[in-house]
Amino acid sequence: MFYDLLGWEVNVLKIAVVGATGEVGRMFLKLFEEYKLIDEIRELRLFASERSEGQKIKVGSQYYTVEKLEEEKMKERYDYIFFSAGGSVSEKYAPIAEKAGNVVIDNSSFFRMKENIPLVVPEINGEILKGYRGIIANPNCSTIQMVLALNNVYKSLKIKEIVVSTYQAVSGAGNKGLKELLSQQQGSKEVKHFPKMIYNNVIPLIGDKLENGFTKEEEKMIEETKKIFVDKNMKIFPTTVRVPVLYGHSESIFVSTEKDASINELIDLIEATPNVIYSEEYITPIEVAGTDNTYVSRLRKPEEKAFLMWVIADNIRVGAATNAIRILLKHRELN
Repeated sequence: MFYDLLGWEVNVLKIAVVGATGEVGRMFLKLFEEYKLIDEIRELRLFASERSEGQKIKVGSQYYTVEKLEEEKMKERYDYIFFSAGGSVSEKYAPIAEKAGNVVIDNSSFFRMKENIPLVVPEINGEILKGYRGIIANPNCSTIQMVLALNNVYKSLKIKEIVVSTYQAVSGAGNKGLKELLSQQQGSKEVKHFPKMIYNNVIPLIGDKLENGFTKEEEKMIEETKKIFVDKNMKIFPTTVRVPVLYGHSESIFVSTEKDASINELIDLIEATPNVIYSEEYITPIEVAGTDNTYVSRLRKPEEKAFLMWVIADNIRVGAATNAIRILLKHRELN
């Protein structure tokens, strides 16, 4: 162990980031600084594909060299390993890290619906991490902000049905999504990563289409919400849409509930969840970019036991990296 002059334990964590050069991976590193975790890290290892090997990335006051991801390196002992390199990488390497006794926080969709893998939003179900070591799944970005906004509405009023339309930023597709929009803004006509031009456009399709007409992204919102709330009977009808915004996913949500409440009572329920803020002003992606809260506005009650709201959050932070950091903090608190 390492101690400061007052005898406090410091520099105790050994942490690895897999996919460290990607959009979410780099946000992990930024948040290590913002949340002062870098002061507690005695060893930080950064992993990525062979093409990123040797890159230098500054975290805090030090530079760290990116290593090529290899099986043997995942067999080492770490306190926490963050994965954000895609489902195929998680599928191959996360079980190796878990077998070595590591706590793995995975940002891909691969493990989310596995029966024995906890799918965690700490403000909602973080208690399931007590006594747990192994792979922890980070939910989909659109799911996270929706369940945060609806958490206490569900607990107090019992939600029967959710109809949600998302307006998702291009950063949800990673750095390649950002580059595609920015290049099209400069006049490029090339379409590589989205189904159609995204500049000055709206694309009502995210992810592969399934046989039932829904997309993989929409299926995630349905199944993950049911798993987080532990409710297989809830009806969820999503439409996921890509918009030419850099950061910040927006959602228009309709919910019907078993019990009724006034608008003021609903506001109290919404704000009872940590890191969720209700505003009388309408909130847009520009305001939420770079923040760690989920914002709810435009709350309406068209009839008894029915509510409409606008929910918005930074998808790279709240919808990915910040939720993962909060998982680490909650896991440490409980264990």
